[in-house]
Amino acid sequence: MEAELVALASTAGTTVVSLLVTDSWTTARDAMVALWKRVHPQRSGFVADELGEARAALLTALRSGDATVQKDLVGEWQGKVRRLLATDPDASEELRRLLREDLLPALPPAQTKTINLHAHASGTSQVNQAGGNLHVHNRGRGYQ
Repeated sequence: MEAELVALASTAGTTVVSLLVTDSWTTARDAMVALWKRVHPQRSGFVADELGEARAALLTALRSGDATVQKDLVGEWQGKVRRLLATDPDASEELRRLLREDLLPALPPAQTKTINLHAHASGTSQVNQAGGNLHVHNRGRGYQ
């Protein structure tokens, strides 16, 4: 499967699991059910049930301080979405739309970040950009 579809499945799986513990969890469930209805209509009911079970397991795990359940669920849902896209690569457009219009906007503000970096360097100039911490140690010739 091409890297773009793998990245898309990764984003979708992570986002869906993140939404399971928010007030918007039904948004995630409904978006995934809609996607499955398009590709595998007979499985869409199971997807709704699986997301409900995942939500219950995740809420229980978070109350007990077990962080591994969330990691496992992210991997599980990334895999499910990857397999769905492998079956029908055309579903990627619908998934992108669901992410853009429904899922990503439903994430709590602390879980969303947009960073736009632009730079122009010429001559012997150097540009260092980061969306987070950046430590640069230049000890070569020409730097002080």
